[in-house]
Amino acid sequence: MNEDQFPKTYDPKSSEAGVYLFWERSGMFVADASSEKPAYSIVMPPPNVTGILHMGHALVNTLQDTLIRYKRMQGFEVCWVPGTDHAGIATQTVVERHLKASLGKRRTDFSREEFLKHVWNWKESSQNVILSQLRQLGCSCDWSRQRFTMDPEANRAVKKAFKKLFDKGIIYRGYYLVNWDPILQTALADDEVEYEEREGWLYYIRYPVIGSKEYITVATTRPETLLGDTAIAVSPEDERYNHLIGAKVVVPFVNREIPVIGDFSVDASFGTGAVKITPAHDKDDYRTGMNHQLPMINILTPTGEINENGGIFTGLSKELARENIITSLEALGLFVKKEPYSSRVGVSYRSGAIIEPYLSKQWFVSVDSFRGPLQEFVNSEDIRIFPPEFVRNYLTWVNNLKDWCISRQLWWGHRIPVWHNKHDENLMICFDGEGIPEEVARDPESWYQDPDVLDTWFSSGLWPLTCFGWPEESLDLKKFYPTAVLATGHDILFFWVTRMVLMCSAMVDTKPFTDVFLHGLIFGKSYKQYDENGEWTYVSGEQKQEYDKGKALPKNVFAKWEKLSKSKGNVIDPIEMIDVYGADAVRLTLCSCANRGEQIDLDYRLFEECKNFVNKLWNGARFIFGQISEITSQDLEEGINQDLLRLEDFYILDRFNEVLSLIEGYYNSYSFDKIAALAYDFFKNDLCSTYLEIIKPVLFGKQGCDEQRVAQRKLLATLLINILGVLHPLVPYVTETLFQKLKIMLGDVGEGLGDVLTGHAVSMLRSKACMVAEYPKPIELVFPQGLKESFAMAEKLVYTIRNIRGEMQLDPRDLLQAFIISSEKKELIEAYIPILCALGGIKTIEHLSEAPKDCVFSLGVVEGIKVGVILPAEHLAKERVRLEKEKIRLENSVESLSKLLANEDFCARANPNLVKSKEEALRSSQQELQNILDKIASL
Repeated sequence: MNEDQFPKTYDPKSSEAGVYLFWERSGMFVADASSEKPAYSIVMPPPNVTGILHMGHALVNTLQDTLIRYKRMQGFEVCWVPGTDHAGIATQTVVERHLKASLGKRRTDFSREEFLKHVWNWKESSQNVILSQLRQLGCSCDWSRQRFTMDPEANRAVKKAFKKLFDKGIIYRGYYLVNWDPILQTALADDEVEYEEREGWLYYIRYPVIGSKEYITVATTRPETLLGDTAIAVSPEDERYNHLIGAKVVVPFVNREIPVIGDFSVDASFGTGAVKITPAHDKDDYRTGMNHQLPMINILTPTGEINENGGIFTGLSKELARENIITSLEALGLFVKKEPYSSRVGVSYRSGAIIEPYLSKQWFVSVDSFRGPLQEFVNSEDIRIFPPEFVRNYLTWVNNLKDWCISRQLWWGHRIPVWHNKHDENLMICFDGEGIPEEVARDPESWYQDPDVLDTWFSSGLWPLTCFGWPEESLDLKKFYPTAVLATGHDILFFWVTRMVLMCSAMVDTKPFTDVFLHGLIFGKSYKQYDENGEWTYVSGEQKQEYDKGKALPKNVFAKWEKLSKSKGNVIDPIEMIDVYGADAVRLTLCSCANRGEQIDLDYRLFEECKNFVNKLWNGARFIFGQISEITSQDLEEGINQDLLRLEDFYILDRFNEVLSLIEGYYNSYSFDKIAALAYDFFKNDLCSTYLEIIKPVLFGKQGCDEQRVAQRKLLATLLINILGVLHPLVPYVTETLFQKLKIMLGDVGEGLGDVLTGHAVSMLRSKACMVAEYPKPIELVFPQGLKESFAMAEKLVYTIRNIRGEMQLDPRDLLQAFIISSEKKELIEAYIPILCALGGIKTIEHLSEAPKDCVFSLGVVEGIKVGVILPAEHLAKERVRLEKEKIRLENSVESLSKLLANEDFCARANPNLVKSKEEALRSSQQELQNILDKIASL
């Protein structure tokens, strides 16, 4: 092939789009639910329709596509369902900001229907971008089955699921203390709250005891909540307060009389040993309030301001109310002091707002009946979690599972399918059909639909079912459910994974997937630059890029691996990386990083390394193409004369079988980094650096006969075809491009089946594409006994020759003469010779019974086999001078160490470890000296 047909450098941009179009138009992504092949299915963790793909999306979809391509080539009927998530809170927040910036309007300036039109428009635009980016990455999804978590089918499934749980009494409604986000003005589930350690204050406040001159002093981090206090609690075992149990105190400002109660949950060592009880604004206090039947007084509005129960503080923000309350307490003589105090503060995972425990009427899922089944699925390994270290996390979380708050005070999302009677709040209709219930249609003035929407995770929890048509008994559901594996980040094990197990098993009594693979979270390198005052800023732009590529850091710049964040300047855009390095390089990088830890440190330099590998694959294939240009498919159908195979041929075939076996195990354990490393190493080192170098003399006509050359070229073509198959799931674009070039060059395949060596390659060539070819299988060849040991010996001999060349400072370009002295069989030594010549830079090697006497040489010994390199005459004088200098240095070292160790005083007083290290140094120097003396003697 000429330069135009096969350029020296692989250009991803010139081929990727065309290759993907070829796959898609050929229908290769589409699954057949009526197929008799074994099923292998995955449902894509749906990206949020809030923007574009980030590197986490690129990672998880690369891993899924790698699995899908591998299983497709193994003969499974694969079905990978793509989709996007409506992401209630996140998307509504993004659209609200967009409308404020573009139109200057808030959500409340629109009707619900008008606002939702804007959100649907946003969804369409964002979704189109996301799906286009997934295609760029090479995702071989079945686009004909594309889903959205709020499409009509999903909505029907959500209503069905809600009603089923509602009718069983598992979904219920009531006033409970929820996690309230005052910015988004909605309730959040417990696992949607992140906790941060923050520095604050512990305030000491006095409460007057009624009918006494005494006061009870309490310590609190939130003095503003005293407006909602309904009791003071002390431990019944605390002698300081025993006499006050049953008494009453006055709450300042609101003049509410509240009791002093005894409760064993009180920690007498905290603060003063007495605690204020505010059941409507603290979870521990809520439990205490329920146990003692205390009133629950809410003092906050949904926006986090003091409501009408706050008396003179009504209308103030909670922060301003806190300041005013402290000032007023000081004026009344009721404020004692404040102390620095560190506490865990709940923060909204979406808005960053401090979470308020808030008494509110919400919808909940009772989880008591699910706890046992959720544990059993994993304990019995009906569901397997990889890495297994996360099993404990899962079981701990399930064991501590609390009722799930599923209602959200939003407009965007699945509307709760319940209608309330305006005249009787206890009368409700749950309806899972189309339109509205008949009762509502007959008397619409008496009913209204619940205004809240469901938590996004409610619909996402049904995702594996809804993707295959549930609640209908579809062919897809029968064929592809449960799915084979769920791949996702470990950070949503609780958010999503457990909820899918809960929801799906509640609907159909079976697990949603067999395996769960939890990958680590991507971290990028950020750089902090300190100025002379000790202030620091994050480095960004070109300066950061230079550091990422390896430029030395100045003394005032420090690097750190951190979670990707725009503010830290360490965000890596996957689409930008594809533009620069190509999709295959990005995919290989991500697979190489996907270890089984919790953190993935994504180094820019790895993209460059993987780009170089893709180019190495291209050029390696280009070289092979040049050597097999006269080979045809018919030649491969005829097979290869095994009598012509040499040691290196058997070795590469055996190594190929070993690699296949290891890769299969790595796929089964989701060890993507090991798959990538092994495939990379086999092509780059085993094939290119070792095997190709050994056989070049045969290919170039410098060794062997024509018949052997033909056999070698057939084997080379066979190896290339198989290697493309192995690499395809990792780097699909370049392998498909090369596969199609091979098909053109080798020509149409006839009816021949090939032999044990070429048979699978012939079978692959009959496929329309590498993507749908059968994955390579081990070559069932009878290998020579002791093959691995023999080739290992050849490699040791090569290493010895290279060491001699290095020690003698011989020019690596010079081809030298060598000899071997060994009692091994002549056939085995002759099998070593082509390997030693090719890899050791040797022109000729003689098999001798003793060392030659008419030349000067340097000798090495490997397990009884002596290999000598004959030195050029002009090199001898230089080498003798070098060895003499080294001899003097080592003699001095031996003398010095010997005197030191002969000193009894040193040996008695010195640390035993130091003495031991000096003894080891002496032995090492003595051995080196003996080696130098041997080399001088050989000269």
